[in-house]
Amino acid sequence: MCIFARKTIKRNTMLTEQELQQIAQKGISEEQLQAQLKSFEKGFPFLRLQAAASTSNGIIAPTAEEQETYVNTWNRYKQEGHHITKFVPASGAASRMFKAVFEFVDADYDEPTTDFEKKFFQDIEKFAFYQALDDACNVLEGKGIKALMEEGNYKAVAAAMLDADGLNYGQLPKGMLQFHSYDDCARTPLEEHLVEAALYASSQGEADVHFTVSTEHRELFEALVQEKVADYEKQYGVHFHVSFSEQKPSTDTVAANMDNTPFRNDDGTLLFRPGGHGALIQNLNDLESDIVFVKNIDNVVPDRLKEDTTQWKQVLAGILIDAQIQTFAYLRLLDSGDYNHDDIENMIRFLRHTLCTDRADIKEMEDAELVCYLREKLNRPIRVCGVVKNVGEPGGGPFLAYNPDGSVSMQILESSQIDTNNPEYMRMFTEGTHFNPVDLVCGIRDYKGNKFDLPKFVDPATGFISFKSKSGRELKALELPGLWNGAMSNWNTLMVEVPLSTFNPVKTVNDLLREQHQ
Repeated sequence: MCIFARKTIKRNTMLTEQELQQIAQKGISEEQLQAQLKSFEKGFPFLRLQAAASTSNGIIAPTAEEQETYVNTWNRYKQEGHHITKFVPASGAASRMFKAVFEFVDADYDEPTTDFEKKFFQDIEKFAFYQALDDACNVLEGKGIKALMEEGNYKAVAAAMLDADGLNYGQLPKGMLQFHSYDDCARTPLEEHLVEAALYASSQGEADVHFTVSTEHRELFEALVQEKVADYEKQYGVHFHVSFSEQKPSTDTVAANMDNTPFRNDDGTLLFRPGGHGALIQNLNDLESDIVFVKNIDNVVPDRLKEDTTQWKQVLAGILIDAQIQTFAYLRLLDSGDYNHDDIENMIRFLRHTLCTDRADIKEMEDAELVCYLREKLNRPIRVCGVVKNVGEPGGGPFLAYNPDGSVSMQILESSQIDTNNPEYMRMFTEGTHFNPVDLVCGIRDYKGNKFDLPKFVDPATGFISFKSKSGRELKALELPGLWNGAMSNWNTLMVEVPLSTFNPVKTVNDLLREQHQ
């Protein structure tokens, strides 16, 4: 068996000594590389669905009275001195935000022509970065924005925003861009996340915020924090602990040719690509926290609209604490051995109705098997996910899906995980009532206070293969199970309906002109 395995690795990967050193430097084993290449061969199975989640099927829609109770639960928890962290994926460059502006700069016309271009220049004074851009235009062109536009030199304005000798917004990460205007300043998303942490994720005057960033931008983030953090500490009366991490080289994935052999660069080395946001489960796993809030870098609003965000983050956290208290109590009861038939029935109901985890044959299990099953399903990380009503945004949604062991649980699924040839599944997807805005509160310690080893709860069969090219050659790229999809597939998951006012992403620069960002 072992000899056969070695031959398989040698035959499929054909690694040179140089390539062995290359993967060793990344912290990737031959076996891991072989498994990645196997994924290209086999692909990933579509998930088997039971139903789309809704407020009548799994999604919690708390009343105003219940919201108040959950907020009180969260505030009591904070006063107990637990370690709370706000975790913000912030490594993505903002280049996609400015795709239409790049196209304008390269176009064979000089004045705004498309609706997007007309909107951008017509309302340019409303952008929080207007003053900084005006200053850049004066330095580069000797004229301000208004003068340049009056003479028809719109492209000079756009170039001053995008290019490295101007604001360099075409290459900076979203977290570094000026999003919102205030009387005395313009704030970046990084700063807005610091403020949010002070409002709902601080404990006993301490606020812990962790950003995942790219290597090339880390110094910029660190400099901005150093420049700004003292002002926010004074303003909100909290002490910030701001930390950064990068995706680990060991989470990169090998690229493949169209015949599933390793893709090699012109210099003969293997081509590796970042494994996607699913790689961040490793960064999340490194945190020494009790509770972690997860929210995308661009989903922020100015202070005048933060009340809803603060309220609902506390509601989600209170729901998590309630579920965690009950889960821990049941696990301690199982440990004691001092339980009866009614206790077991209560645990089954809790799994089924609160944690939305069920199994058709649960009543047929022998007592010992049932206890093992209950312990396994209860002793897992817990996440509470805010979901909004579906308004046509692209992305995933909440579904009840089957797991490899035959159980059904709540999952956040992307369209790539659904068999488009299955009309019933497509109906579920297109008629789904809710959308996932990446709004999570996570409990990552067990009932004994030990940290969960989060990578153990990843479903490796939920990755994704996409098609790219490099140097004119087609290739296959492998994305790891997404952070809030397959990477958290084996967590206990609760879904909660939150208002649309808490979901304000910035996908294009003109989104900053929406009322929610003014």
